[in-house]
Amino acid sequence: MPITLDIFSPIHRWQHPLFTEKGLNVFIKRDDLIHPLISGNKWRKLKYALLKAQAEDKNHLVTFGGAYSNHLLATAAAAAQFGFKATGIVRGEEVQNDTLFLCRLHSMQLIFVSRDAYRNKPALFEEYFGSDEQAYFIDEGGASAEAVQGCSELVNELPRVYEHLFCACGTGTTAAGIITGLQQHQLFTQFHAVPVLKNGEFMRDEINRYLTIPFSYQLHTDYHFGGYAKTTPELLQFVQNFIATTGILIEPVYTGKMLYALFDRAQRNHFASGSNILAVHSGGMMGLLGMKDRFTTIK
Repeated sequence: MPITLDIFSPIHRWQHPLFTEKGLNVFIKRDDLIHPLISGNKWRKLKYALLKAQAEDKNHLVTFGGAYSNHLLATAAAAAQFGFKATGIVRGEEVQNDTLFLCRLHSMQLIFVSRDAYRNKPALFEEYFGSDEQAYFIDEGGASAEAVQGCSELVNELPRVYEHLFCACGTGTTAAGIITGLQQHQLFTQFHAVPVLKNGEFMRDEINRYLTIPFSYQLHTDYHFGGYAKTTPELLQFVQNFIATTGILIEPVYTGKMLYALFDRAQRNHFASGSNILAVHSGGMMGLLGMKDRFTTIK
């Protein structure tokens, strides 16, 4: 099947009294609407990897992720849609959850490995699939030069110039792609990367290694709320209030932290009045299902 997917990623305005008070125009790029499962940055990251696998005559996608990985599920769905076989190598002990159920439903085979073994993904690929000439390695989160190329295309879709652009960061690939797109269009938009991991300063190296031209951007490392997939009552309340007042579903792992960072920076007067600000909704809503018990204020 031809590897094509129509992009439906509208831009919606985020209305809030704070933004009115500060004179800010805040918008959200709804990449979460691209596809129910291959959503957000997942399709942008996978697009050119799938095309490369096809060009190399490989029909078996092998990738990596945790038990609640949106990337695993997106790869499983993409493999099913475009005629690939798929295997997911999962970090940690064998578990059952909604995400992995959907992976299996799309015929992805799952291999659970120890956390120590998981650290060396190329070695795991070689151990399990070194003799499989049809196997194609896709790194955790889809990180690759092909993913950067796919994410750069987001900038092609922007209807106007924004003074500021916000994006959550897990591997840095999406950020590097968007920065590359800004460079290609010679835009002077101030880019804001929000790492979702603790001690996220390392993310600068992850982003920069994909850039061919140096680029000045902001790296906001104070919005991790304890680390990857960690939350606080303050963050959960923000996510709950955002969903209830906008009708846009977000989660506390990626997009919730990024939007909180934007809101907090606005409160602290970091943007000039009249600024146009864009936040990229990178999808990944399945992660909410593993965090239901944390939203204790919902009756």
